[in-house]
Amino acid sequence: MPDFECRLKTYRQLKNLTQEQLAAQVGVRREAIMRLEKAQYNPSLKLAVDLSRAVDAPIEELFIFP
Repeated sequence: MPDFECRLKTYRQLKNLTQEQLAAQVGVRREAIMRLEKAQYNPSLKLAVDLSRAVDAPIEELFIFP
């Protein structure tokens, strides 16, 4: 069971971005985006900030930690 909930996929789709496009925008591989969306990867603070800016959503909305 993941330690957090990731809503990145929802926000990425709202911006009409593919995983590959978002990955290129934030400087990671597409696999990293895929793993994040499945909550299998805990992002660094820098990556979380970059993703937040890329999809125009607060970090607190993208990553929910219980």
